[in-house]
Amino acid sequence: MNNQGKAYIYGLTAVLIWSTVASAFKISLKHLAPLQLLLYAASASLCALLVIIITQGKLRLIFKTGIKDLLICGGLGILNPFLYYIILFKAYDLLPAQEAQPLNYTWAITLSLLSIPLLGQKMSLRELTAILISYSGVVAISTRGELLAMKFSNGTGVALALLSTVIWALYWIYNTRSGVDPIIGLFLNFCAGLPLILATTLTFSELPPFTISAIASSVYVGLFEMGITFALWLNALKLTEKTSRVSNLIFLSPFISLFLIHFIVGEKILPSTIVGLILIVAGNAIQMLGRKKR
Repeated sequence: MNNQGKAYIYGLTAVLIWSTVASAFKISLKHLAPLQLLLYAASASLCALLVIIITQGKLRLIFKTGIKDLLICGGLGILNPFLYYIILFKAYDLLPAQEAQPLNYTWAITLSLLSIPLLGQKMSLRELTAILISYSGVVAISTRGELLAMKFSNGTGVALALLSTVIWALYWIYNTRSGVDPIIGLFLNFCAGLPLILATTLTFSELPPFTISAIASSVYVGLFEMGITFALWLNALKLTEKTSRVSNLIFLSPFISLFLIHFIVGEKILPSTIVGLILIVAGNAIQMLGRKKR
């Protein structure tokens, strides 16, 4: 099999796994509070990343990381996993998965908005159109189709889901300042974030229960939302002949996710969710096409 074929396999595997995480979040949150879920999941992810680093023969790179990069990675660890997943898990705790998942998918649009003041980038007409289309989808999902009433299904949950996109976008913007290998950088982010997660859990919650259901569901989240899937996606991007051939696969994820949310979590998928998700994906696609032409 050639490299492009391997890239598709890695990419599709990553997309399929990411499609399960919204359902996994809701299942895990039946057994654990958001902070408890994050503590277990981040611990599992840290272990998984260490195994990946050792397997790839990159362990020595950790000890070669300079002070400046260590400080950058430590600061980024406050954004991800600490703040990002606290906010995201609470949003999933308050909202149906079919609403939280598409709202979180707008992070790419948020990234474009934040790039204007933080990176000095200008907004094109194409990008403005993409933003308007995507956020019309957000309104459709958040109001469950009652656009004129503007009555949100859960205002706090919607606000947290959208805030998570800000944190995630900030993470990727500031991550460009790090010269560290991506896997090493993510590992160091989790090394910095885990003590904060533990302290916050002890302060505002309690240690998670040591039960099979709680551990199994949260470890799945840690391994496949935060750890292994990231490595699969990086491999896909590394092997592909053209980035767009792999990156376009990500558009499959939210639709597969809705299918799984219906059959695994048992949520009845509302027409407003489907319409809103199509608008969000359309906005992302328009924006991506604009990047390819530049």
